[in-house]
Amino acid sequence: MRLGVLATAAAFAGIVAMAPTASAEPDPPGCPKGYFCAWNGPNQTGQLVVKTAGDWSGSVFFESLFNNGYSYPGADHVDVTINYGYEDTFCVHHNPGPGQYKSNHAIWTRILAVKWRGECPYP
Repeated sequence: MRLGVLATAAAFAGIVAMAPTASAEPDPPGCPKGYFCAWNGPNQTGQLVVKTAGDWSGSVFFESLFNNGYSYPGADHVDVTINYGYEDTFCVHHNPGPGQYKSNHAIWTRILAVKWRGECPYP
């Protein structure tokens, strides 16, 4: 019995050791590593309307965003506040995740604030 448990544990450890690590997506146009960016077109296209390595606030229309921040405990995720009829704030992980690090939004959505933070409290 003990031998079976040890063999199973060893096999599982081998599988975990062979699991691929997440690889970063290439930098989107105009958004180098270390920046949070937003574009007025879908899928990181169109005009770059926000490019910031720090906290930002304003009010501009956008359709897509990308957090290309560095992995840095305590300051590599961002809270993004948007308005599309009502205000909403959500946390965005850094590229390559895990979790959402880029997204598309409906036209006529405004980005209002970007605040760098630590780990997102939810997936």
